[in-house]
This record gives sequence, C-alpha cells and structure tokens, in this order.
Amino acid sequence: MPPKRASLKRKISHCDETNEQDVLESVGKTKKKSVTKAEKNNTTKSFPREKSTSKPSACASQSYKHCFNDLQSSPNQTSSWDGVRNYQARNFLRDQMKPGQDVFFYHSNCKEPGIVGICQVVKEGYPDHTQFDSKNPHFDSSSQKDNPKWFMVDVKLVRPLKRFISLAELKGLHQEHLKSGGPLQKLGLFTRPRLSVQPITDEEWSYILELENKDA
Repeated sequence: MPPKRASLKRKISHCDETNEQDVLESVGKTKKKSVTKAEKNNTTKSFPREKSTSKPSACASQSYKHCFNDLQSSPNQTSSWDGVRNYQARNFLRDQMKPGQDVFFYHSNCKEPGIVGICQVVKEGYPDHTQFDSKNPHFDSSSQKDNPKWFMVDVKLVRPLKRFISLAELKGLHQEHLKSGGPLQKLGLFTRPRLSVQPITDEEWSYILELENKDA
C-alpha cells in the first residue's frame, strides 16, 4: 500500500510577502499528498489525503520559523516541520505522514493566503525537539523526553506551483461545488478550518493540482 499523503501549512508573517506569492507548494500524484495551512494564531496546517479507499494526508497549524523561501534555501532543500501543538494534527504527523508522501505547502496569516508549492515527506514522525527547549516559543514544560507529547516530520522541497492558488480561489470553488457536488465540496480547509491537520482525498488533490495549469 503506497504511503499516505499529507499536507502542511505554515505561517509567513516574517517572510517576504512578494516572494511568497511565487512559491506555493503542491504534492505529486502517485505518492500520498498533504496540504499545510495555518490556523488562527498558528502558522501551518496540513491536510491528510483520503480517497474512496482512504489515502489520508495531514495538515498542521502552528507558528513556524520557516516559509517556503526558507525551505528553498535550507541544506538539501529539506527541513523539519516543527511547532505543531494541536493533538489531532500531532496524530497525523506522528502516525500517518510517511516518507514518500507529497505535501501541499500553504502560506497563511499573510496578506493573501494560499498554496505555493509541493513538498515530500522524507522522514516520518519523531519527537519535536522544540518542546524541550525552554527558549523556544513552542516549549512545553509538561512534555518529557521519555514520553514526548509533540512530533514533527522532515519535508523536502519538490517544486513551486506554476502559479499561486489563493485561499479566495479555493473558497469560491468550494462554494460552487457545494451546489454542484464537485470535488471540493467537503474540502477540510473550509469544513474544518480550525484544524491544523486535515485529510484530503485523491480527488481533491488531483483537482487542486490541475488548477495550476488554469487561469485564476
């Protein structure tokens, strides 16, 4: 059974908003996908991918240190996805996101939120080191090294999308599909907007990925 897809979302308040428009990430086809989106007061979200036979991807929302541009400049264009402090999102990161999964990179908490590019999970869930660092904003004094609460994954940049797919565009399509029965009618980004890690179906993934070849 192929690895599950996942999606991740990151905040970009500290990133260059002009450049970020050019770096939306999306996930590949044969591997599982995920989407990241930031919740309120958080920086990233990921959406587990499901299909009829359920292929989940995950999405996490928290404040993150890096935006897509930072990932592009990271060694080997790879970075850990740390800082998730939502239990359900944590479960997706820890239990469902596996190496080979593709991920939609979603910028949020910025002037124009949306998907900027594609990443791939290269290391499955392992303890998030920031929970033990008292100087880190994600420090959790209640978490113990022999029984960690929070987990993260490592992701590698695949490519930026051909164009930025904005939250506004996705919302418009979601509302249309609610009436027509289209593939985005149940998109977790809108049905569970407060959840940082959410499932995304194969149909949703494929539809969103096709949008990069169409005009907004």
